[in-house]
Amino acid sequence: MTTYQGKNGRKLTGARLRANSSKKKKELGRAATETSIGETRIKKLRVRGGNFKHRAYKVETANVVDVSSGKTTKVVIKDVENNSASRDYSRRRIITKGAVIVTELGNAVVTNKPGKEGYINATLVK
Repeated sequence: MTTYQGKNGRKLTGARLRANSSKKKKELGRAATETSIGETRIKKLRVRGGNFKHRAYKVETANVVDVSSGKTTKVVIKDVENNSASRDYSRRRIITKGAVIVTELGNAVVTNKPGKEGYINATLVK
């Protein structure tokens, strides 16, 4: 199912707007990629302008940076501690930017968008 990302046809006051044109293909969006923990599953998508996005549907490792030492380590993700984006995402263990994940090194905050980039970067929380 697609999502429409154009104007909704209403003013802020609630009055109806007359459309100058019909809906266009460029105004369509895709369903959100809800990245979860599991055996890595990534799809390559062609997007507008001939570019590519790598959708991470399931990921089992993360690149975690220890800020104090400046060292980056690839570690296994054990669980999702909290996701401030949505209470439902916390319950369903979905990883988005800003989510707190539990790793072998400790808790870490996700600093990138895994649904767009295909991998997870995180910084260690003290």
